[in-house]
Amino acid sequence: MSAGRVRAASQPAFVLHARRYRETSLIVEAFTPGFGRVALVARGARRPGSSLRGLLLSFQPLLLGFSGSSELKTLTAAEWDGAYAPLRGEALVCGFYLNELVLKLLARDDPHEALYAAYRESVAGLAAGSEREALLRRFELTLLAELGYGVALERDAASGAPIAAEARYIYVVERGAVPAEAAGREIGVELAGRTLIDMRRGEFAGAATREQCKTLMRALINHCLGNQVLHTRQLLRELQEL
Repeated sequence: MSAGRVRAASQPAFVLHARRYRETSLIVEAFTPGFGRVALVARGARRPGSSLRGLLLSFQPLLLGFSGSSELKTLTAAEWDGAYAPLRGEALVCGFYLNELVLKLLARDDPHEALYAAYRESVAGLAAGSEREALLRRFELTLLAELGYGVALERDAASGAPIAAEARYIYVVERGAVPAEAAGREIGVELAGRTLIDMRRGEFAGAATREQCKTLMRALINHCLGNQVLHTRQLLRELQEL
């Protein structure tokens, strides 16, 4: 194998997005544990008799084979790796939200095995009808940690003291939680210490925790996105208002 050439066989994967390419093919953005986000050309996938037709679906676990030395690699094999129930309604939009986050925030060919595991767990949970907000918040926390923006949940950024459940904090992007009385003119998200403690434990049952965590995650992800817009976020907001 030449230097820089990739050859993968039976690599676990999920399809994040697919678009038409030439007359009969597809370009597939796939998420894998060993290679991260990869772009693959699926030659002939749109032909009526292709074995790939109807196989390269989002939110279904696959095993993919691919090879190549450029950013656009060639899909050489694909098969099911089990099956999840199809996502429908709001769960489907939540799935597209996960995909949009990975597509916009994860560089190609940059493996993140922990994030892949979190993605697979999230999709399985959506398919099984698990509580959606908790699934999204856990995935967002893992995503931020993998991107180097891990949310500081144990100690305040001003004194290093443990987070107190009864205290109020201002969470400042790129700094952390600062006691509200010590924040001065710093701008951030106001939230309770209890919310930070619940987030650290992965518990999102309380209404205040869910609402404050959602606001904090939105601010932190917006910071990572820069000028990019998340279209699925607006769609989710509209669905919840119906």
